Amino acid sequence: MALVLLPGLTNLIDDISEEKKLAPQVVEAALREALLKGYERYRRTLYLGIGEDPFDEEYFSNFDVALDLEEEGYRVLASKIIVEEVESEDHQIALAEVMQVAEDAQAGDTVVLDVTPEKEDFGRMAAATTKQVLAQKLRDQQRRMIQEEFADLEDPVLTARVIRFERQSVIMAVSSGLGRPEVEAELPRRDQLPNDNYRANATFKVFLKEVSEVPRRGPQLFVSRANAGLVVYLFENEVPEIQEGSVRIVAVAREANPPSRSVGPRTKVAVDSIEREVDPVGACIGARGSRIQQVVNELRGEKIDVIRWSQDPGQYIANSLSPARVDVVRLVDPVGQHAHVLVPPDQLSLAIGREGQNVRLAARLTGWKIDIKNASEYDQAAEDAVVSELIAQREQEEALQHEAEERLAAEQAARAEEDARLRELYPLPEDEEEYGEQSDEAIADADVYEESAESETADSEPSDAATEQEEGETEEVVSDSNEEGTR
Repeated sequence: MALVLLPGLTNLIDDISEEKKLAPQVVEAALREALLKGYERYRRTLYLGIGEDPFDEEYFSNFDVALDLEEEGYRVLASKIIVEEVESEDHQIALAEVMQVAEDAQAGDTVVLDVTPEKEDFGRMAAATTKQVLAQKLRDQQRRMIQEEFADLEDPVLTARVIRFERQSVIMAVSSGLGRPEVEAELPRRDQLPNDNYRANATFKVFLKEVSEVPRRGPQLFVSRANAGLVVYLFENEVPEIQEGSVRIVAVAREANPPSRSVGPRTKVAVDSIEREVDPVGACIGARGSRIQQVVNELRGEKIDVIRWSQDPGQYIANSLSPARVDVVRLVDPVGQHAHVLVPPDQLSLAIGREGQNVRLAARLTGWKIDIKNASEYDQAAEDAVVSELIAQREQEEALQHEAEERLAAEQAARAEEDARLRELYPLPEDEEEYGEQSDEAIADADVYEESAESETADSEPSDAATEQEEGETEEVVSDSNEEGTR
């Protein structure tokens, strides 16, 4: 059949490639697949109102579309197997028919035939299907490109612009680099900051949280304003000492969305210096707080505590409760990381913080369970007794867990041993294949063993009288067994 002409095909591919920022080869592949889907639709419409659609999902797997960019058109091709008797005209062709063109043809060979329908016969429904599939395939390619582009991004913080709102999420436009096209990213409600004003075209720094596959939507970007990585990035940009490596951020504890509206967002950052002469806290705060103020402004007034990290757990815990003043830090259970912090009465509320936010962030930052105690009312003997009970309870729970793990390991070992025994008695198909691949030497050894066994049997053959006696005893045993089974 003749080539179906598509005037302006080359320009169409170039325009789509430029608009969608996709390679021309990708656009061509999408167009071929769309035309093939259109051909399938054309074939199915022939049975509308006549009979049931006889085609399954894999029926057109041997069909393909070839684009001719020089003459600007396409052909539908079908790969058919040469057979003596044809059962499926779309998948097979008669040997006698092929031999009229190629005398050396043989049954079992494959030929490619042009089965392109006339342009007038293609139909409106098939054309609409082609258009829809092409648009879908281009979107899929764009999303796949987005996933590859952002998955290995070295800098996870991007500049985002608010586009629109969907339910409680904010849809933002982000770009992976200079000259790259903007793509959409979703900022969910839980990752938004309460002090942000998300109005149209407003710009924010966002943390690329994940690139995940969403059902029916393909690869999707999810960004966050509440992630602790955003705080680290902002400090790295504002503090030259961090960029140079003389100051490092050890830990960050952030509560960007407090459980109550009466409590504002707050972050604690633990820093340390590699060089003794460098003050890590002062470097992060800057002259008159200029550096930390830039970070606070980007986070819309979020409160940030910069504290000095220490190898001494007691000192580290005391620093983490800043700005409260601490008298004594007692590490009552170092193994379980449990500490009692004694503070003056006037510092008690400050150490705990509004709705416990200060001590909660300190516990996250240090990894210790912190109990704030009033220094003037602290009864050390009573507290030690309570802690001793807690330690004994923890050790008992750990012992029970250890016993359970050992019991589980023993059960798994016994189960594995039983599985191995059963596989020896009842080999699986793959085991039989392995056994079937024995070497000639092993088979020869088995033959020798059988011959030896036969010779030993012949040498030790019992007399007829002994044989009759053994058969009689066997019959008695069987009879007894049957009677016992009947009872």
